Amino acid sequence: MTAVSDALPPTPDPSLVAALAADLDAADFRSEPLRRLWGQEADDALGRGVREPVLRVIARDVGALATLGRLLVLGMPQPITLVDHALPRLGFEGLVGLGLARFSEDEEDLTPAALIRPQSFVDAEGIGEWWIASDLDELALGTALPADHVLGVGGASRTLAELIVPVPVGRALDLGTGCGIQALLVSRHAGEVVATDISTRALAFAELNARLNGVGNVTFRKGSMFEPVAGEAFDLIVSNPPFVITPRIEGVTAYEYRDGGLIGDALVEQFVRDAPAHLTPGGIAQLLGNWESLPAAAGLDRLESWVDPALDAWVIQREELSPLGYAELWIRDGGTTPREDAFGRMLEAWLDDFADREVTAIGFGYVLLRRPADAEPARLRRFESVSQPLSAPGRALREGLDAHDSLAGGIPHTLVTAPDVTEARHYMPGDDDPSVIELRQGGGFGRTVSVDSALAGFVGACDGELSVTQIVSALADLFDVPLVDLWNDLEPRIRRLVLDGFLVADSGNADGIHSVA
Repeated sequence: MTAVSDALPPTPDPSLVAALAADLDAADFRSEPLRRLWGQEADDALGRGVREPVLRVIARDVGALATLGRLLVLGMPQPITLVDHALPRLGFEGLVGLGLARFSEDEEDLTPAALIRPQSFVDAEGIGEWWIASDLDELALGTALPADHVLGVGGASRTLAELIVPVPVGRALDLGTGCGIQALLVSRHAGEVVATDISTRALAFAELNARLNGVGNVTFRKGSMFEPVAGEAFDLIVSNPPFVITPRIEGVTAYEYRDGGLIGDALVEQFVRDAPAHLTPGGIAQLLGNWESLPAAAGLDRLESWVDPALDAWVIQREELSPLGYAELWIRDGGTTPREDAFGRMLEAWLDDFADREVTAIGFGYVLLRRPADAEPARLRRFESVSQPLSAPGRALREGLDAHDSLAGGIPHTLVTAPDVTEARHYMPGDDDPSVIELRQGGGFGRTVSVDSALAGFVGACDGELSVTQIVSALADLFDVPLVDLWNDLEPRIRRLVLDGFLVADSGNADGIHSVA
């Protein structure tokens, strides 16, 4: 396994970190000023891993922001005179002291040993931005990533951040913290956060990032899975664990940031089985993960078998890849391209591993587990595939949990159609009656549900003026059907619309009803 070249972990000295933060703030080293400096088109190109458009704009700019952009965003060596000008409080020697750069007496340039990039975010508390330090990426290194690389804020990090249920909590755990981004985000609505990782290097970056952003309610512990918090319980557990399935053979690098060292999807299974013991009553655990489909059982069915029946569980599979598609994705992720000889060898290793274990497909998605606060026997059990774009999924998950809880007392007395719901009717040419009626959700999970005339009429009448009983009674008269028969037909479908967020309880009439007969 290849080690990180010759760069040691950062040393988050408090006084030096404070000086760095002050300098970055004074230089306005943030996303929007940088974007204005080199332009939106160049910024978009940088997001795709192409840095030349940025360099064309700032190559001769000796201002502080341009210097920091080249040094800390692109990972390019810079003259020490320019660095001292851009970081007047810290100086180039302070950057070296933090372990974020290297300097040789026979050189005039300071060589970066890490990246620092502004990372904007939006959560329930509002809009904010962090400075996030991480190891040099493929663009800066000019080669494949080393095995103990500490990743910055990637797509998976942003996905998990959007998924976190936005509720205030007392104690939270970020398991496998990496650069610490999830711990920082959770710290905004948690009294205390414990962040763990098996990597000493990752913990050093995470501690540096907490201090750099003035976050003081996060503590850091080293260890694997739940070992560092044995016997402790939390109101919220979040994890973007190293879930990538990697063959265990020579020549295939096991990257610490993505590979947990277990075979197949055993790491996700271990988390799902062990996390409940560390949840307080009402506590929630959320993670990203992969799960394998085998001839004997689909991936979602296997995952469901791991979940304690006493828990609430909501699992959303976002995509499913073939073994070939999965192998290509993660070989490229490590920086190896099809033009290199190693690509073919790695691809064979991945495909052999999947074939030996009879894996037919690999799913990716989101897992939410909740320890119920009471002994109510009705448990939430949702294992579904959702491929459409999502809007504010964390809020949608929270509302879905609240809806499930409200249904324990029966369908609410009065319901209101959610404001983002629209109706579409499709007609065959010449017909007066629609052949298809659809309810469409504009936010949340963006669901589309086919309904009949009776259910469409019910939803259309849910404006808070009439009770559920009054609406169903009126529909029974309109369609000339027995009230009991109509209720038995509508009741489970109304429940599903409440659970999916198409209908919400009227806050003034939330008492549940079990029957209209």
